[in-house]
Amino acid sequence: MKLVVFGLTVSSSWGNGHATLWRGLIKALARLDVEVVFFERDVPYYARHRDLQQMPAGELVLYPDWAAIAPRARAEVAEADAAMVTSYCPDARAASDLLRETAPRSVFYDMDTPVTLARLASGESVDYLPSGGLSGFDLVLSYTGGAALRRLEQELGARRALPLYGHVDPDAHRPVPADPRFRCDLSYLGTYAADRQPAVEALFAEPARLRPHLRFLLGGSGYDNRFPWTPNIFFLDHVAPPDHCAFFAASRLTLNVTRRDMAQMGYCPSGRLFEAAACGAPILSDAWQGLELFFEPGREILTASTTTDALAALDLGPAELEAISRAARERTLDEHTSDVRAGELVRILETSAAAASDLQEA
Repeated sequence: MKLVVFGLTVSSSWGNGHATLWRGLIKALARLDVEVVFFERDVPYYARHRDLQQMPAGELVLYPDWAAIAPRARAEVAEADAAMVTSYCPDARAASDLLRETAPRSVFYDMDTPVTLARLASGESVDYLPSGGLSGFDLVLSYTGGAALRRLEQELGARRALPLYGHVDPDAHRPVPADPRFRCDLSYLGTYAADRQPAVEALFAEPARLRPHLRFLLGGSGYDNRFPWTPNIFFLDHVAPPDHCAFFAASRLTLNVTRRDMAQMGYCPSGRLFEAAACGAPILSDAWQGLELFFEPGREILTASTTTDALAALDLGPAELEAISRAARERTLDEHTSDVRAGELVRILETSAAAASDLQEA
């Protein structure tokens, strides 16, 4: 099978969650004999933070603008079994037009469905959506499940919407010896986001103020002197992907805070959840509808809504935290790896192709 993808980025993990997911998925698809060609516009901000020059599996095509790549894109799509456009692709509309004209099987993968639907509801334009919505695609995949799938069908005209959730590559995220640079009682890895900040303050900054003898580690860009810093909060403005394993492994407990639109929509697990679990870190997360589909609260993950909840998690002993981290890692390796998602994607594409063939013969 050959799959052509027009996406945001796979070459740079700076400031986005797409790259790490695609790296794991492409590698897993290669093990299933799926050839992937990934088209990425070569934009300056990702070029300055590029941490992957050549994919070990699949082919990365960096291009300056659509006009320069259009002939090759057309040729690759014509040879493919399926072609896909993802949310936030800079040339999504041009690529969507190409797929409708040329692709034997066209797919839109919305990796940001809560953002897409929230922007539409507020009257904002969404420049990665075709002007006619999603009706021109044979299939729509979403990083989000639950009611979001029906909304993609009802509000954007998707013929069929199915979930393809986040995942983790256990080769890239695994337990490693604790690195003293990252040793802490509670860590949080995430860029600054205004909608996330109240929960970060309640579940991270305020516990740091109330537990001055404990060490807190914040990793991510965008934080300034308006953040309620305390002497026991240590800061790293960037934690490179190769250091993520060591970051999580050195955390006695790590915090996950979900973006507002994702939390309100539910059924939208952050890839960071699976990464931390695969690295063996006990996770404390904000609660949202559908979380129990991925991890069992109280046994595989801890949840918190208030500072008191976060403090209770910090007060747990080593044995309790180890049991939670072990259970989460086992669940992740069984159900949430890139290999599992690659298998799901192949089955979806094969089933979709078979259904289309049956309709043509009828």
